[in-house]
Amino acid sequence: MNRKGVVKIAVDVLMTLALFFLMGYSLWGEKAHEWVGIGLFCLFIIHHVANGYWHKTIGKGKYHTLRLVTLCVDCLLFVAMLAQMYSAVVMSRYVFAFLPFHGNLSAARRLHLLGAYWGFLFMGLHLGLHWNLVLNLCRKVTGIKKQSKSRGLFAFLIGAGVAGYGVWALIRRELPVYLFLQSAFVFF
Repeated sequence: MNRKGVVKIAVDVLMTLALFFLMGYSLWGEKAHEWVGIGLFCLFIIHHVANGYWHKTIGKGKYHTLRLVTLCVDCLLFVAMLAQMYSAVVMSRYVFAFLPFHGNLSAARRLHLLGAYWGFLFMGLHLGLHWNLVLNLCRKVTGIKKQSKSRGLFAFLIGAGVAGYGVWALIRRELPVYLFLQSAFVFF
């Protein structure tokens, strides 16, 4: 695997780990949450630079249903991340404390929560829509050259299991209550 591929995998893995860390806000505290959030922001930029060909091809080629859905999910994820970043700067008490402006903290907190929950949902969809890329990277990393029906079925079942668990968790944990800000309280 080439160096760019290794960097892309490392960035994606680090983004995933940072996301899980950020979800444990109550365990780590505000200062760590802010610094890891800044790290995730930097990884987000690197991710987009490393996948720059995607930006170049948005207006090219035909748009079939899957490509259109993927574009919508990716754009909505981008908007959710921008909401996170903006609201994080407004609410910051450590990393950006030196900035001379202070916004409406209540509105920023609500925007941050909206960005977090919608971003988490869109990130799951983003990963699911790019599952074949994940599998191809796994094949490259492990050096597997031949396709196998049993490995393909196993990978499909893992993906379906993760997606099924995601739908179950969305319903069980009443995520729509948070997605539509019917509750502004967050519990780990």
